[in-house]
Amino acid sequence: MPVFDYQALDPKGKTVTGIIDADGAAAARQKIRDMGSFPVKVKEVTEGETGGKARGPSFSGLFSRVTPAHVSLWTRQLATLTGAGFPLVTALTTLVSQTKTQGFAKIAARVKDSIVEGNSFAAALSGYTGIFSPVYINMVRAGESSGTLEIVLDRLADITEKQQALNSRIKSALAYPVLMALIGILVLFFLLTFIVPSIASIFSDMGKSLPMPTQILITISNFFKSFWWIIGILGAGALAALMQARKTEKGRYHWDRTLLRMPGIGILIKKLAVARFARTMGSLLENGVTMLSALDIVQNIVGNVLLSQAIYQAAEEVGKGQGLGASLAATDRFPGLSIQMILVGEQSGELEAMLNKIADVYENEVEATVMSLTSLLEPLMILVMAVVVGFIVLSICLPIFEMNELIR
Repeated sequence: MPVFDYQALDPKGKTVTGIIDADGAAAARQKIRDMGSFPVKVKEVTEGETGGKARGPSFSGLFSRVTPAHVSLWTRQLATLTGAGFPLVTALTTLVSQTKTQGFAKIAARVKDSIVEGNSFAAALSGYTGIFSPVYINMVRAGESSGTLEIVLDRLADITEKQQALNSRIKSALAYPVLMALIGILVLFFLLTFIVPSIASIFSDMGKSLPMPTQILITISNFFKSFWWIIGILGAGALAALMQARKTEKGRYHWDRTLLRMPGIGILIKKLAVARFARTMGSLLENGVTMLSALDIVQNIVGNVLLSQAIYQAAEEVGKGQGLGASLAATDRFPGLSIQMILVGEQSGELEAMLNKIADVYENEVEATVMSLTSLLEPLMILVMAVVVGFIVLSICLPIFEMNELIR
């Protein structure tokens, strides 16, 4: 069924916009009238406008981009409606009109139309792999096969909400240090580029040799004033080269290996990856996905090449009859605590519950680690700024002290 963008006037004369699905433009206009609004403009949305598997960025797309938060909210609403007894198509139809993000509303409408045409829910979602992850699609497929789609959607909503909550807490913890660092850099750049040269011109008129700190400060200031554009170009070039290198297999491998070896950061990345692995693995196994299929899925979502390779190697050993815990232990990439908990889960027959417990443990540890790192970063940044500003003040004051001595 075609999907239409519309612009209409509500009973109060205010302009409203949205999307609606109908058999044709005339039917769409009639639906809008039935909702109590007067249609002004109705335009059919083409397939390319709904954001399929891959699409280049556009200016308008920046304001209608589908984020994981949108998917999380939509999944929770869909789980609530299906859990209340709504048929899937009816629930999707209801959510199409309630989804505020235009881009996502169009995708939801296309998914619903695909189901009406006879496709499964998982098959309809698989047309939008840029929006719905392989984990999401495979869990929906398992839920449809086992007749427990309502339960699966509820679990998916829990997973996505927990991931969003963790990401939000990490971003909130890092926001203040990052903001302070940016402000500090801008202030120093302003001092070195505009303020120091003005003061340095006064000292140059003295005709006497300046103290060494003052000479160093003036040299740095002159460099920033004359070659700030080179610094900008070099910084942008280095960033572009790094991003390009990360797109290659070798570059991504070296980058991920470097991150894992960094003090403090490496253990944080590993814990976050293990939490993501355990949460996803446990959910897939709970919903009837086989061990090998689940391992094949999760190796692409841990976010680190080295850990992905470890999961791939473990999957090969599991295929030969080894247990999951022993296979992961052989890779020497996963923390010892997670291996021990997996072994206990396999021995007790409660592997799925133990994987979820591992995810809870490491998510809490990640949050605690981020909080401790940020608590250390704040005084460290203040100390660095104090040293730099103190050096600038000292470099300016030393010639002034010498001038006072000459006056006496």
